[in-house]
This record gives sequence, C-alpha cells and structure tokens, in this order.
Amino acid sequence: MQVTIVNVHVKADHVKDFIEASRLNHEASIQEPGNRRFDILQLADDPCRFVLYEAYASHEDAATHKNTAHYLTWRETVADWMASPREGIPYNALFPVS
Repeated sequence: MQVTIVNVHVKADHVKDFIEASRLNHEASIQEPGNRRFDILQLADDPCRFVLYEAYASHEDAATHKNTAHYLTWRETVADWMASPREGIPYNALFPVS
C-alpha cells in the first residue's frame, strides 16, 4: 500500500474555502478503485494547518489519483490559498497488509 502524508498550511482567510474544496476532493477520491483511505485532518491548536492522509493500494493507484479531474481541480483551486507550499511525503505502508 502506498501512503502519502501531505502537510498543508493555509492562509487564515481561506480556511473555510480550503475545507470545502478538500471535502469535494475527498468525496471523489474515496470513489477511486485503488483508494483505501483519504483523510483530511485539521490541527487542533492551529486551524490553518492540515494533514491529508492518502492511502492507495499501489504506487500506480496513487499516481493515477494525481491525474484525476477532481484532484487537478482541487490543486488549481487551492493553489493561491497556501501560506507555504504543501509538502507531500510518500510512505510504504507495512501494516495493515492490503
């Protein structure tokens, strides 16, 4: 399983917009055949910071996600709302075994 943890810092005046755009991306992403999880987390003590936890059955499924219309729309929509560039860190999931 391929997991990517994406750290996001959003400008304060776009937090609600970011949440809505990310909800739409989440709802479409969990419908992808290779998707195992797609969590959007907001830091409890800093509402401008988020973590996206994206788990796919394979590296290929994760790469396919990056070419979906919903991801490309999300990426374009939120680009100007970032306080700093988002950082995606790929991991190989060991457990649970998929």
